Amino acid sequence: MSQKITELTTELVTPIVEKLGLELVDVEFVKEGKNWFLRVYIDSTGGVDIEECGTVSEQLSEKLDELDPIEQPYFLEVSSPGVERPLKKPEDVKNAIGKNVNIKLYEPINGEKVYEGLLKDFDGETLFMEIKVKTQVKKVELPYKKVANARLAVVF
Repeated sequence: MSQKITELTTELVTPIVEKLGLELVDVEFVKEGKNWFLRVYIDSTGGVDIEECGTVSEQLSEKLDELDPIEQPYFLEVSSPGVERPLKKPEDVKNAIGKNVNIKLYEPINGEKVYEGLLKDFDGETLFMEIKVKTQVKKVELPYKKVANARLAVVF
């Protein structure tokens, strides 16, 4: 059921965000405690502000009210994905070249399942990264098909 709702919401919100010159990052429908949340994450090159989130929320809410596809009560949240933005699609990974990323793998490579470092390149099949191991910088190549989760990483 959650997947159907996220797919329908994606269909409904995509024209709204495109019309506003924004990008749809992710949609999720999750239960936390006793409450359900329909979350829509949007972004743009310069980031998004509260007015843009409000506009998307109002327009999406109208469409959801018309169709009424969700039986149980829920909260609709429209926001930015934040500084540690998820990299869901190959295009997201390509846009992250030159930035620090956190990559979690389905299975270990060289005994590690989590890699964090500078994404140097991505050819659609392999992520080329530089990671620090103690005081040394090492180059690693990670097959994209083994990536379980990828996101931007904040470096302090």
